[in-house]
Amino acid sequence: MSEPRFGKDGHGVYIIAEIGVNHNGSLQRAKECIDQAVACGADAVKFQTFKSEKLVTKQAVKAEYQTEHTDASESQLDMLRQLELSFEQFLTLKQYCEEKNIDFLSTPFDEESAGFLNSIEVDAFKIGSGDMNNLPLLAYIDQFERPVILSTGMADLEEVEESLNVFTKSSVALLHCTSDYPAPLEDVNLLAMNTMADRFKTMTGYSDHTDGIEIAVAAVARGARIIEKHFTVDRSLPGPDHMASLEPYDFKRMVQGIRNVERALGDGVKRCMPSEENTKIVARKSIVINCSKSAGEVLTENDLAIKRPGTGIEPKYYFDLIGRQLLNDVEADQLLQWSDLK
Repeated sequence: MSEPRFGKDGHGVYIIAEIGVNHNGSLQRAKECIDQAVACGADAVKFQTFKSEKLVTKQAVKAEYQTEHTDASESQLDMLRQLELSFEQFLTLKQYCEEKNIDFLSTPFDEESAGFLNSIEVDAFKIGSGDMNNLPLLAYIDQFERPVILSTGMADLEEVEESLNVFTKSSVALLHCTSDYPAPLEDVNLLAMNTMADRFKTMTGYSDHTDGIEIAVAAVARGARIIEKHFTVDRSLPGPDHMASLEPYDFKRMVQGIRNVERALGDGVKRCMPSEENTKIVARKSIVINCSKSAGEVLTENDLAIKRPGTGIEPKYYFDLIGRQLLNDVEADQLLQWSDLK
């Protein structure tokens, strides 16, 4: 299974603005979200594509976080009907993303939606944690041979492996996730992302449901190559996910923080960096002569001292100089050079 490539060059952390259903059923608001995500520097926007009747039963109750931010008396089905966009609207959004030069991703919740997304050449399928063990849906999506991003909230390592084994044609990236809104810090378990990377040797990242931006930035420092974060133009809007989302100002701060961490991670080669060269000359030390000496004299330990700057013989050669003969006259407090020694 090949490693998925995201973005224009396949390098750098791939940042997804998870719009989800924060368009509240409005095509215009969905476009506004795309515009704002582009302005924030996101690499992709992600939606949710579903047919409400195929997703939940009439009796299905809402999650606790959904009840807190929507009409508690309505069913999950009634809520989803208000948040559903048509296939035609998603085609419009895909084309709009192409105009804005941002990737279009979506999460299909049924085979019909997955088939439609493939027909409009979705840039990647995102599988939500709720379907990560829906092996029939995963097998159906695998046939399209498109990149897949698989969230793993609520799963253990064996379940992740079962899901990965379904994909024989599609490249898959794994996202660690805690499926609570907002996710409590003590349940984030960020190191599990590294456990998956070590175990499955595939691209890994983090789908962040915590408040704020620091955990997403920390995930990048831990090696995340994909970051997904819920995104809204206004957290005060009605709907199940707005309060667990970032508004543009904070999303942009997160993007900037991630890019700064990327720059700071470097290539892992330990060396003196260009910005350190001047400091190295000033802060490091050299071997100097304590008192004036004449050519032909032999150096003793009492003749040598170690002082700044670092433009002479390095202190690590101190003991190698004892017993060496001088070729030149040297003055007190003069930095020794190799050319002064026989």
